[in-house]
Amino acid sequence: MDSLTLQAPAKINLTLDILGARPDGYHEMDMVMQSVSLCDEITLNLGSPGGIRAEAGLRFLPNDKGNLAVAAALAFRKATGQTWQDLHIGIRKNIPVCAGTAGGSSDAAAVLRGLNDLTGARLSREALAEIGQEVGSDVPYCVLGGTALARGRGECLTPLPPLPPCHIILCKPAFSISTPTLFRAWDRKKGRLHPDTKGMLTALEKGDLVGVGRRMFNVFEGVLNPHQHREIEAIKNALLQAGALGTAMSGSGPTVLGLFAREDLAREAFQQLRENYTEVFLTQPV
Repeated sequence: MDSLTLQAPAKINLTLDILGARPDGYHEMDMVMQSVSLCDEITLNLGSPGGIRAEAGLRFLPNDKGNLAVAAALAFRKATGQTWQDLHIGIRKNIPVCAGTAGGSSDAAAVLRGLNDLTGARLSREALAEIGQEVGSDVPYCVLGGTALARGRGECLTPLPPLPPCHIILCKPAFSISTPTLFRAWDRKKGRLHPDTKGMLTALEKGDLVGVGRRMFNVFEGVLNPHQHREIEAIKNALLQAGALGTAMSGSGPTVLGLFAREDLAREAFQQLRENYTEVFLTQPV
């Protein structure tokens, strides 16, 4: 039996824009994404009897192909023409679940990278990202990581200059948001506000952290229901008052991120938010 343990970094959105609905039922996206040091830990045991299954120790997470990690393993096996039948995927969750931070997609990407090493398939990262498209829209990005512009469904990726060194607070309020519901709300409302994606790209090119913070924006925030909107705004205001350079909801939420230049201010914000929220994390770009 061959085994391997990998890190699966969370994803945040510095910007998220929707350009319109597509004929295939998806939406045309335009997003600046960043991977961070908050990670799940994935352990692969290839040849462990019991079929292909995942175990995360959380009752609400499926252990079959309903789990993106298992779906990724099945997609990898099919794409490479391999015939192994047994794989145990151990998942130690640190990334919040259903939070807009791509925890499931990152786990799937780690499985693709790990199986590529364990089986000696020697596929390029680009080839792994292509397999990841079959698993989920965020999986190709999670395979490649770093700072990137994501277009199409999220699978058309352009590497960007790295986010300058900084400190990032993630705060998830105690509710979940349905991604399909948000897209339907956007289809009905089609908000007029959009992120300054071009300005964000320029700020990254210049290594201008203040400019990055000023351009953080997520169009989904404009179609939240009133309760969700109040809670998201409360967290954003708390982060800004604590010294954040910018704030935004990540993905389809509800996690809110705050960007800090100074570690001491970030740590103070972390302590303040911990008084009211259970899932608060202090992390950095990777």
